[in-house]
Parts: sequence; C-alpha cells; structure tokens
Amino acid sequence: METDQLHLGVGTRLQHILHGPGVIVGVRYASYLISFINTGIKEIDKTDEKLEEIIPENVTIEVETVSETEKSLLKILRLWSDATEIVPLGDKWAGGTMLLQSADKTLKPKEIPIADFFHKIVMLRDRLRVLEQNINSHKKLSDEEKVNIQQYITRCYGSLTTFNVLFKNKEHWFIGDKASQD
Repeated sequence: METDQLHLGVGTRLQHILHGPGVIVGVRYASYLISFINTGIKEIDKTDEKLEEIIPENVTIEVETVSETEKSLLKILRLWSDATEIVPLGDKWAGGTMLLQSADKTLKPKEIPIADFFHKIVMLRDRLRVLEQNINSHKKLSDEEKVNIQQYITRCYGSLTTFNVLFKNKEHWFIGDKASQD
C-alpha cells in the first residue's frame, strides 16, 4: 500500500489479502473500520501490510464521527449489496389491497396487498440505483456511453413517478427528466 495509507477516508475501496474487497466505513486514530463483502465489518490497523488501496476517497487526517460512519455504511451497502432500505408505505395505504380487474367481467379480479406491490416497487427502485452505480463506475464504458445509458435509467424513473403516491415520505419518490432539468 502507498505511504499515504494513514490518511485514507471513508469510501476508500480496498483489497485485503485475507478478507477480500472492502470499503472504509469508519476512521479511527490507529485503525479503519472496513466493510468487507465476504467477511463483514472488521477493524484493521492502518499499517496492516495486507491492505491494498484501490480507489482513494475523502483522504483526510480527521477521525469520522459515528453518524458519518453510519451514513457511509448505508451508501456502501447500496453500492455492494442487494439489500433494500426500509421505505415506509403511505399511511392511507396500510392494510389496503390493489384490485386488478379485467375488461372481461366474467374473469375473477386479482387482489394484491398494496404492501406487497409497494415492496416490489421499492426493490425495483433499489436495483435501478445499483445498475446506475455500476454503469457510472464501469471502467470500459466511455463517458458518452455512460451518459447515453443513464438517459434510459432516468426515463425509467420518470415512468415510475406514477407510484410516488404510495410513498409516505417525499424523499423516497421517483424523479424523472423534468425534475433534473430544474
């Protein structure tokens, strides 16, 4: 690892000989809290020779606070995992059902709990975010290719704005092209 190993910041991607790939989620005086994909969060000494820096971020000598660590961990979990954050359903929809009725009234309608439908919408949103991050960090795509692909993702978000009514909090809403032009 480089000589600047003692001053890496939260978000730095690393490779450890024993633990595999990971990301710094916390900085202490003599160690880093690193979230490893395969082995979870480990405290590793800053001078550990088994660490290899891949992508430095937020290079600093400051010690991170717990809340900053938590924010960083959430960001990292979104980047590296298929985990979804807990997003609350709007109160008026709690316990409700969605009814799918065919134009052919002889066919029985399908009832789906709104909470189940909402969970699938949230999973779709989270997977779009991961796809977006993978595209943006892809090493072989040119900037122009990234922008072209990104436009399709933005249009997908725009198509999904219909479902914003289900979300309890506005910060979880889908935002498409029109909002990004403001």
